[in-house]
Amino acid sequence: MITSAANPKLKLIRKLLESRRQREKDGLFVAEGEDLVDAARAADVEPVELLVAGEDVDPKLVAELSTLGHPPRVVAIYRRDDLPRGVRTPTLALWHVGDPGNVGTLLRTADAFGAGLALSAGCADPTGPKALRASVGAIFRVPIVRFDDAPRPWVALVAHGGTDLSRVLDEGQGSFVVGAEREGVPAAVLARCDLRATITLAPQAESLNVAAAGAIALYEARRR
Repeated sequence: MITSAANPKLKLIRKLLESRRQREKDGLFVAEGEDLVDAARAADVEPVELLVAGEDVDPKLVAELSTLGHPPRVVAIYRRDDLPRGVRTPTLALWHVGDPGNVGTLLRTADAFGAGLALSAGCADPTGPKALRASVGAIFRVPIVRFDDAPRPWVALVAHGGTDLSRVLDEGQGSFVVGAEREGVPAAVLARCDLRATITLAPQAESLNVAAAGAIALYEARRR
């Protein structure tokens, strides 16, 4: 049993939890808790390292490094290259969505509707602790590609002035492009899109949270 905080495995876990740069450098990430580990197992994604509190490591040491409010019983390290890859339609293409909670929620939404995800530079790391928790295990099932590899046609979701969403995308084709909360989809990206779509809201409403907009768009694509 690991009883020292200086143990190399624990030091690596701590670095991976704290640093995106470390995750990208090592090609690894950490999943905390039995739910995420079970989701990985169900998707046939095997851990590089699996530590069980009270069996492999002192529970106090797990509590010290954990990012959770309640320390997990299980902590595992996974390879980023073992996550699903490839294009799936429809796709949610995220442009500079920097909030990890939104990225994780959109992963979960894509999973619910059988969709894929595309991420631009500037998006939150989907393998970071907050995004992983918000994804509720969807990270192990949803393929992620680069933004530029999102399948065509690209339909930009804009708050105002676009074609009604229900009329712009055939079932199972293309990508919905969504932007960050405040900035939305910038002009340079809009110019690359094939269509612009708007979700009709009540007159007094200004816009939707990006996660809500993505969910509505995928629902509409599935309904059609």
